[in-house]
Amino acid sequence: MYAIVDIAGRQTKVEGGKFVYTNKLSGNEGDAVEFANVLLTDNNGTVTVGAPLVDNFKVTGKILGHVKGDKVIVFKKKRRKGYKKKNGHRQQFTKVLIDALPF
Repeated sequence: MYAIVDIAGRQTKVEGGKFVYTNKLSGNEGDAVEFANVLLTDNNGTVTVGAPLVDNFKVTGKILGHVKGDKVIVFKKKRRKGYKKKNGHRQQFTKVLIDALPF
């Protein structure tokens, strides 16, 4: 039993009782979140595809915390010109525990 949900602009496969990392959501740790943009559901082989969304189906979850991803190093260099530039970035994510799906 799983569902494909549009969370913060990305399509994510969610299952009940598991957690997912999404782009940073507004809300504090412990808050409940609801995702209404459900694109597909699978209930033990019975697949329901939305056109474009599945009607009357919402996925709920709980925010477990806000975390940062691994650091990505951006390094630019032009040979023989003395040009070097080093920059880094850490993407912010929200860890969400998905409640049981409402089948």
